[in-house]
Amino acid sequence: MSAIYEDPKVLSEYLLFHFGTQDEILPPAISWPDGMRDALDFAVRTPYHFGTTMVESGLDLGCAVGRSAFEMSKTCRRIVGIDFSHAFIAAAVELCSGRGVSYERLDEAHYKVALEATIDPDLDTSGVSFLQGDAMDLPDDLGSFDRVHAANLLCRLSDPERLLERLPDLVNLGGELVLATPCTWLAEFTPPAKWPGKDTLSWLKDHLQDSFELRKETDEPFLIRETARKFQWTRSLVTVWSRR
Repeated sequence: MSAIYEDPKVLSEYLLFHFGTQDEILPPAISWPDGMRDALDFAVRTPYHFGTTMVESGLDLGCAVGRSAFEMSKTCRRIVGIDFSHAFIAAAVELCSGRGVSYERLDEAHYKVALEATIDPDLDTSGVSFLQGDAMDLPDDLGSFDRVHAANLLCRLSDPERLLERLPDLVNLGGELVLATPCTWLAEFTPPAKWPGKDTLSWLKDHLQDSFELRKETDEPFLIRETARKFQWTRSLVTVWSRR
């Protein structure tokens, strides 16, 4: 997987993406299109495609700096977040301990604004843990979970089918799986030979239908701020599955 996710600049972008307020991402002095506001809080919105009842365990694969794992902890007594990036996991662990993580928002050239990522001090993180690891080569003793979340991960893996093949073992019978992917297949991350041979949704159905029932298909937009004038607005395909 690309070393880009160890870059301090990218770490700062993801801390802003996960924990930045609306005013920090879209300063109120500017008239922003409504679609940009609608794309905020992606890491909060995707976990809410799970049910609302309390369950024992959850897994967030490709957890980045941890916001979705923290959201899942509200309805999972135990939650594990795993990401390939050492920098992302270090930040998530720091946040989980109750400390803030300082970072800089790049506005342009050398002009940066100092910010701090924090989590809700009232959030119980006693059941939350983070591990550095490879989603294509997860530990054999990782176990299985009532809820598994993987957002914007599949099209960043060099061999995504390895994860798809492991998913039935990761989700308990009757458990829930939420996958989100912008379907931005790039040779930088995934060799073209490993891209789906058809549209991504059909490819997912082919791989998962024997073990999972597709309950919902929708889209969730997301917004990553790179500079004060450059943003990534993207639409992610979200599918919600139940383990047969």
